[in-house]
Amino acid sequence: MSQAKVPAWVNIALIPFLNIMLAFVVSGLIILAIGEDPIEAAGYLIYGAFGYDEGVGYTLYYATNLIFTGLAVSVAFKGGLFNIGGEGQAYIGGLGVGLVCLALDHTMPFYIIAPLAILGAAAFGAAWAYVPAYLQARRGSHIVITTIMFNFIASSLMVYLIVNWLKEDGRMAPNSRTFEENAWMPYLHELFSPLGIDIGDSPLNVAFIIALVCCVFVWGLIWHTRWGYQLRTLGTNPTAAKYAGIDTAKVTIWAMLISGGLAGFVGINEIMGVNHSLLLNFTAGYGFAGIAVALMGRNHPIGIILAAILFGALYQGGSELAFEIPTITPEIVIVIQGLVILFSGALEHMFKDRIEGFFIRRAVA
Repeated sequence: MSQAKVPAWVNIALIPFLNIMLAFVVSGLIILAIGEDPIEAAGYLIYGAFGYDEGVGYTLYYATNLIFTGLAVSVAFKGGLFNIGGEGQAYIGGLGVGLVCLALDHTMPFYIIAPLAILGAAAFGAAWAYVPAYLQARRGSHIVITTIMFNFIASSLMVYLIVNWLKEDGRMAPNSRTFEENAWMPYLHELFSPLGIDIGDSPLNVAFIIALVCCVFVWGLIWHTRWGYQLRTLGTNPTAAKYAGIDTAKVTIWAMLISGGLAGFVGINEIMGVNHSLLLNFTAGYGFAGIAVALMGRNHPIGIILAAILFGALYQGGSELAFEIPTITPEIVIVIQGLVILFSGALEHMFKDRIEGFFIRRAVA
């Protein structure tokens, strides 16, 4: 009952903001402890992420992957499922993208390859999520355990396929051949340049627009469809969902399929948009970071976009910071990122009771 008296913006905005600020305060103390100025470090970090066109492009490029994986985690969360298999699903989604590009880049134009690659990413990512979904829905196997295992299986499978079947002949690196340019996702700076708009050279490509479209799709699906209502009911109270006649097993499987498909879109950005070849370890932890993005964004597409941009800024700004102040090594930047994840994820309820109590007492008074 007391929760209803707390303004919605407290949980949506105030508490996440305070958690992030606390993470930055602790990060500042760490930087101070190694003998550097936290204010100066913050300035370099902000400048690296938002201070010039190329930096903004890199920030949004990193954010693109995090939007995909954040949405993937969010859809599963809405159904009460903790899908931590985004890393493996993104990996296999990239395999789907790579196979489409390798098969068609010599014979088909971009407007044929692009939609097929998008379908390949979604289909392969969803297929990789299907087995854990089925085991959860039909056999009661916990989704956390099975998705963890499938992350490792995906990693091993990709090593086997690339090293033994897809690696370009005569190349030592475990990469496929480079795609023909008609299988490259266009860079946004190339699209905007003829219009007289200069956004700087960066890896930012059309996958960012696809990510925003996915946000609209998830928003409409979860909050404006019958299936979305069933999903939210399942996540809130599985017993009530069963009594309401909802096929909980079917909803569970479909939620994981959509979640896996969204994670698979990381391959569009990384394989088709940036690397232009199939390679190992392109997921770079985005699947796990997506969990923090979803938590910080309160499982809402708008919140996920903002949280993804924040983490993208930490990635890009952190690189600038490590370059400008050599004593702040990349490992310390990772610590800063980890603190943000810690305070926005594991410790997100640190202030919750006190802040809600304050607003409840204020409302009663």
